[in-house]
Amino acid sequence: MDYRKLGRTDLSVSALSLGTMTFGRQNTPEEAFAIMDRAVDAGINLFDNAEMYPIPPAEETRFRCEEIMGDWFAARPGARDKVLIATKVAGRSEMGWLRQDGHKPKLIARDINEAVDGSLRRLKTDVIDLYQVHWPDRKMPQFGGNPTVFDLPVPAEDETPIEETLAVLGKLVDAGKVRHIGVSNESTWGVMQYLRAAELKGLPRIASIQNAYSLVNRTFEVNLAEACLREDVGLLCYSALAQGYLTGKYRNGRLPEGARKTLFDRLQRYEGPGAEEVNDLYLDLAAEAGLDPAQMAIAFAVSRPFMTSVIIGATGIAQLETVLGGADVVLGPEVMEAIDALHRARGNVSP
Repeated sequence: MDYRKLGRTDLSVSALSLGTMTFGRQNTPEEAFAIMDRAVDAGINLFDNAEMYPIPPAEETRFRCEEIMGDWFAARPGARDKVLIATKVAGRSEMGWLRQDGHKPKLIARDINEAVDGSLRRLKTDVIDLYQVHWPDRKMPQFGGNPTVFDLPVPAEDETPIEETLAVLGKLVDAGKVRHIGVSNESTWGVMQYLRAAELKGLPRIASIQNAYSLVNRTFEVNLAEACLREDVGLLCYSALAQGYLTGKYRNGRLPEGARKTLFDRLQRYEGPGAEEVNDLYLDLAAEAGLDPAQMAIAFAVSRPFMTSVIIGATGIAQLETVLGGADVVLGPEVMEAIDALHRARGNVSP
């Protein structure tokens, strides 16, 4: 396993990290324990979580992922020393059931403080290594980063300034509850505002950004990649397999038992105009190169110069073994050229 420095911190993180959003919904605690055990054995040292996990979010399963991970730490003496914990506070949303008094969450002091204390308790730890803003407080032109078609949103009247959110996060660092901070589903403007506020106000710099990135969504390369490389903000990418579409399991309309689309039908981000055709083209490219399509997609993401870690998820050990193998695959120049040619011709069909 390759290890890479996280931003300007003293942390080295594995090129693959473990996403946990299925724990407590698609995975039983016993299955989750086995997945975490195997991930550590493979050299993964960063586990990613969130207060609202598992996904899809629901009041009856809220906080369950963090609880399961905390139980795993309690049952595995010494595991905490091997694993860096990343978790997230929810941005502005309608999910009042995330807060004790039922109010709708925002990125203000009382919400962030309640959220971090809850995460620490559930994770059974005294410090979170990387605490991330799950999504911005402000309304975005497109959720998750750079839109391919710009849609100007109407700002909320009570929008929380980034400087205010960062000041609260800074107090958490000062209090020793959080070691480093990051953002998620953020834009280039947002990243630079966080960095500007840190410099002007003497507050902690964001170390990372967690955005979607895959063969069918390379929008991170437009502006964000340059900004993050020059400013040492590491990308922790999610959905490198396009929620499973780049594995081929949904090809020709298949709906495998237990798969996320089969269970929840929430994958519309990866079902837009042209997506099915382009997914098939990448699957064909992998077959022609003699590669497992999931491993080709993972290997491509890992190879990017702006990539710190690719967040992988699995609902079983067999799936996990496949995606773990992607870290060992080196794509040759012909495959890379074919990938870029396909991207230039077809673009970001699943932004």
